[in-house]
Amino acid sequence: MSGTGTALQDTPHAPGTGALLEVEDLRTSFASPRGEVGAVNGVSLSIQRGRTLGIVGESGSGKSVLSRSIMGLLPPTATRTGRIGFEGMDLSEWTDSRYRDLWGTEMAMIFQDPMTALNPVMRIGRQITESLRFHLDMDRSTAQETAVELLRSVRIPEPEKRFRSYPHEMSGGMRQRVVIAVALACGPKLLFADEPTTALDVTVQAQVLDLLAEQQRDRFMAMILVTHDLGVVAGRAHEIAVMYAGRVVERAPTAELFANMKMPYTEALLAAIPKLADPPHTRLAAIGGLPPDLVDPPPGCPFAPRCPYARERCHRERPELVAVDGNPEHQYACHYPVDSPETIEIKDRMIAQQMIEDPSAPVSPPVIGGSDGR
Repeated sequence: MSGTGTALQDTPHAPGTGALLEVEDLRTSFASPRGEVGAVNGVSLSIQRGRTLGIVGESGSGKSVLSRSIMGLLPPTATRTGRIGFEGMDLSEWTDSRYRDLWGTEMAMIFQDPMTALNPVMRIGRQITESLRFHLDMDRSTAQETAVELLRSVRIPEPEKRFRSYPHEMSGGMRQRVVIAVALACGPKLLFADEPTTALDVTVQAQVLDLLAEQQRDRFMAMILVTHDLGVVAGRAHEIAVMYAGRVVERAPTAELFANMKMPYTEALLAAIPKLADPPHTRLAAIGGLPPDLVDPPPGCPFAPRCPYARERCHRERPELVAVDGNPEHQYACHYPVDSPETIEIKDRMIAQQMIEDPSAPVSPPVIGGSDGR
């Protein structure tokens, strides 16, 4: 599995350290011919140094736009509102020119595709030394020595030789390590890892995730790990926020989320992970239907058209985040969570239907979604 690797090791907090990043009611929309596309809708979160926050959701759920909104990497067609606090500074009204002083030295991003993130006609070494010379005012010789050490720290063999290579001369895994080296070059306090293992085989995925965890511990960084795979963040994030249709629909410490998940969408993401214990040719669980139209979203819960547990109220009223009784750190947005009597009744009915249709088949939990979107 992509989540295979070393277990999460908690990083101690520095004395008196508060939240490094605080986001309150962040909203980002894009102008389009059809109208405003609400890509991020009222997201609030915080993270401390040395901690990892996993942001999980399908493609189109708003994960990458959220990261780019926080970093100020938005096109002119975007409109952003809400508050972004970073180390006591309010970045909400900052311009690109002011943000430029933070990029690299205070916050950095590892982009999804290293082949497009790297300049194909520029040698690897220059792509690393460029930020070192600009932000840290290093001379050419010192910047080159630092770049070689960075390549060595991300476990690239023969770093002196690779310093002069072009991106196309390296494998996908090595290019991803170079992107990590570029992001870490100026010692950022906050690192966004946006699908850092996309298009890599499972062995290289585990190596890259282990490398990120190691660098985070050594540098005492905060890291926001963006992925569509709950398995990736299972042992690598202290807290998980599940996003759907631009909103956080469940948020909890990692162990609590897996032990006591509430949101049917979170349950569906977990069910979609292939399991080694399944017999060969087992049909993969898929979430039926499509994400909602963000130009004209449905009036109720955005997941209701795809949720087998949805009732009339779900299609009419949008649920807000509420805390689990006795655990304010665990919040979810659902009228009928997966352990509610109403949902358990529907689950029992679905299992009974399975047994009627095929009495010889082993009883399995209901699969979220289906070909009809329900």
